[in-house]
Amino acid sequence: MDINNINKIILEIRAGAGGDEASIFAADLARMYQRYAEKKGWKITVVDAHQGNTGGYKTFIAKIQGTGVYSEFKLESGVHRVQRIPETEKAGRVHTSTASVAILPEIESKEVEINDGDLEVTFTRAGGPGGQNVNKVETAVRILHKPTGIIVSSRTERTQWANREAAMTILRAKVFEEKQQKEVQELGADRKEQVGTADRSEKIRTYNFPNDRITDHRYNAKIHNIEKVLDGNLDIILKKICQKNK
Repeated sequence: MDINNINKIILEIRAGAGGDEASIFAADLARMYQRYAEKKGWKITVVDAHQGNTGGYKTFIAKIQGTGVYSEFKLESGVHRVQRIPETEKAGRVHTSTASVAILPEIESKEVEINDGDLEVTFTRAGGPGGQNVNKVETAVRILHKPTGIIVSSRTERTQWANREAAMTILRAKVFEEKQQKEVQELGADRKEQVGTADRSEKIRTYNFPNDRITDHRYNAKIHNIEKVLDGNLDIILKKICQKNK
């Protein structure tokens, strides 16, 4: 698969350690990627979003389509860490929270075979924004892939069929990713170092608000102006990474 020709991806953001502040940070990242995609002229469609108690996101999943989108976003996978004083912190202490980001190439159905007999599909009321139809009809879809234990869901579309198709798109991407990871694990140590482990549990970046500094730990790339980056100007850090990666 030529990564330069992958023009459709799945973006998945999950709040990690840090409680409500982690979900707020996850929402900050979601907004950053959405605004960056809009600046690039890419199409972004929210597939599923679970809000936290403070309006942040416990989980945010979207599809993004555009020329070169995977090659632009592929280095975003991993754990992002934020250090800042939460709005709810009365003592003025800096807290550390995390959110994980996964960038998955969208996989065609012919590339990953999934048997209907391996699926457990349930429908529920979607709730949240979307009008009366969303709230009164069981349109939200949850799919369990029994062989792998992978669970995916979609709730933003107005019909069961559309939500099932969106969920299947995510499922194919995750099954493909798991297959790729198993292949990497079976490689020798030298080969693993060359191709990487694709381990999204690795901490890749820290957003330090007290020092107004973003550090990418893989390339020791450091920039300032966090607010500008989170406002959708992601290319500032991406360009710095590319310079360090040459």
